[in-house]
Amino acid sequence: MHHDQLRSHQMRDNRTECDQTKAGFVGPDDRLTGSAGLHLAAGVPLLHPEELVFAAMLDGWCNQLLARNLARSTVSSAQRVVRQFGEHCGTYPWLWTPQQADEWFADLRAVRHLSLSTVRNYQGALRGFGAFVTDPAYGWAAECERRFGTHPVQVINQVNAAVHVADSEADASKRAFSRAELQAMFDYADDEVDRKRASGRKGWLTAFRDATCFKVAYGFGLRRNETRMLDVVDFGRNPHGPEFGEYGVLDVRHGKAKKGSPPKRRSVLCVWEWVAEVVEQWS
Repeated sequence: MHHDQLRSHQMRDNRTECDQTKAGFVGPDDRLTGSAGLHLAAGVPLLHPEELVFAAMLDGWCNQLLARNLARSTVSSAQRVVRQFGEHCGTYPWLWTPQQADEWFADLRAVRHLSLSTVRNYQGALRGFGAFVTDPAYGWAAECERRFGTHPVQVINQVNAAVHVADSEADASKRAFSRAELQAMFDYADDEVDRKRASGRKGWLTAFRDATCFKVAYGFGLRRNETRMLDVVDFGRNPHGPEFGEYGVLDVRHGKAKKGSPPKRRSVLCVWEWVAEVVEQWS
């Protein structure tokens, strides 16, 4: 008797859920991270629908990007690009056109002189947002059609998208320091330490830290963030290079990560004895 009652309750719950789905209250799209059903209440009128729907789109896109394990800095940067494009157009995503995107990027290159890599990154952000709001699985196109009588389209396509064809897109006018220039920079950093310490100023320790960071970054070939996140315990002994003492190898814990992945770790060997001496002096 108890088993029959339990089965009866389950069948009734299933019928109720099915009826709610048909009525538009619960649907497969509403359960997706970033979908319109999770950010806008069905059947509730909005005081400023254009602004609120756009904000809900950005929130939903943020959740989708975070679900892909992208860094928060990457998500914030992408959202900032989309907002800038919206300010340039003076309209909302369901009214954006590829022609407006062409005009914006022409303005960015002609007036602001953005680099090729920056333009491509901006286009990547717009393309990602366009793919999100036009994907039927998230329901934003249908929501815009119901509220505003139109729907968003992809503004970055194969025709107007910048193509990455070169391994290096650095400005040709930029070059690495010569040895003389590099030595001059290190000498200046050391002179700043001596000058501030001789004058009794508190900033000499900060200047000493900066001079050490410059030399370590050059000596181990580190990126800016890799240098910033270093700790003394990241250095270790290299059995094949005893002349470097306790600083023969560096464990980089915060290397440049691939998209959706944690920081990439790597080990870098010391090749100059003076670099080990610099780290030892700081330690």
